[in-house]
Amino acid sequence: MATTTANQQAAPASPGPLKRIILIALIAIIAAGAAGAGVWFFMSKQHAPVAPATAAEPAPSPVPLFFPLESMTVNLQSDDGQQHFLRIGLTLKLNDAKTQQELTDHMPEVRSRILLALSNKHPEELAPLDGKRALATELQTLIEQPTDKGAAPIHVQDVLFTEFVVQ
Repeated sequence: MATTTANQQAAPASPGPLKRIILIALIAIIAAGAAGAGVWFFMSKQHAPVAPATAAEPAPSPVPLFFPLESMTVNLQSDDGQQHFLRIGLTLKLNDAKTQQELTDHMPEVRSRILLALSNKHPEELAPLDGKRALATELQTLIEQPTDKGAAPIHVQDVLFTEFVVQ
């Protein structure tokens, strides 16, 4: 009978390692499920506000149109008795092709305004950066003036210098 008692005691020892394996597998499944739930939560949170944000954003502004003018050379005012001149190249930043067509139709008048304004400048006025910025603003105002009586002013976004030589 001693052998039977030894067999009975050995039998309960086998469920212990099986319980450990099941417990480890259960923990691994729970951890994988938690990781999957975390990934799903953060990915869905990232994509949810995309639709409202695009609706709230303003529409992109139209691509500007750049309209280059022919280079101009003009004599400058001089107090020192020497001959000074300015060679200038301009490009206008416009909103649309309609504005470009209006400028093209009235280009002789626009160029005349620009040349008259430039011929009244002194080289000392144009040398510093602030003088160039002031000139760009002045030219923009001149170009925007209506060419016909009663016509609406032309809108120019910016006057850009492509060439600027004072001698």
